Amino acid sequence: MTVDLHTGPLGESAEYADGYAPDRLFPMPRQEGREAVGVSGFGDWVGQDVWTGYEFSWLNEKGKPVVAVLRLTVDAASTHIVESKSMKLYLNGYAQTRFTSNQQVSEQLSADLGDAFGTVATIELIDPADTALQVAILDGQCLDDLDVAVDEYRRNPELLKLKRSEGQDSSDDTAISEVLTSHLFRSLCPVTAQPDWASLSIGYRGKAIDHEGLLKYLVSYRGHQAFHETTIERIYADIWGICEPQSLVVSGRFLRRGGLDISPTRSSEPLATEHCRLSRQ
Repeated sequence: MTVDLHTGPLGESAEYADGYAPDRLFPMPRQEGREAVGVSGFGDWVGQDVWTGYEFSWLNEKGKPVVAVLRLTVDAASTHIVESKSMKLYLNGYAQTRFTSNQQVSEQLSADLGDAFGTVATIELIDPADTALQVAILDGQCLDDLDVAVDEYRRNPELLKLKRSEGQDSSDDTAISEVLTSHLFRSLCPVTAQPDWASLSIGYRGKAIDHEGLLKYLVSYRGHQAFHETTIERIYADIWGICEPQSLVVSGRFLRRGGLDISPTRSSEPLATEHCRLSRQ
């Protein structure tokens, strides 16, 4: 069954619910999103999508507000993603709803979001003063200072290439390991065309990737429309198919909108469990 995004809340005016309303959630099949960006037959990765909600609150038994930062981790193998505006509407419904304990809130979130994503989701309710919310920086070499001329702003994988050895016509076969980052990334919402800003990290082992070509390729997404999760999957698939690394991990730290950010990661190797936010998130 094809999901019509225009029947969901994205791009439509909506009233915020005063109480708990799980029917606000709008799931969408991952497979359809992948088909839309041409990665439907590519699944050679493990990954996760980490959602962080900075505007989450509920009432205790006496009606006193409780505030927490919600961290939601969803396996990339789940059958569905959830449209982000519907997630915001759903979470806002907790603000005027009474719960007996943090545990009850966590259990309710787990039940509703597990149904929506089609998999068990990991729920963390973090005290705003907790050190787990400390900011981090992206490790690796930043590409943003490269002096490149750019004139393509629609996704163009042909910009990707391997680094040529000086004086040689072919790439160097020597395998290297490096992590490359950029804060210049922007793509567009597939329905509203609103900008989605992100910092990207690309770690790989294999033949050296041309840095200027990679930066130009990432900038070419500036006019590309897709959801966060499938955008990172498309980047992963392009690099894997063209540069043929031995291992690869691609992570996007998208900036928050409406108090909610999403950080998808796709990797050829098992993932580390630690997740830190960037200062711009």
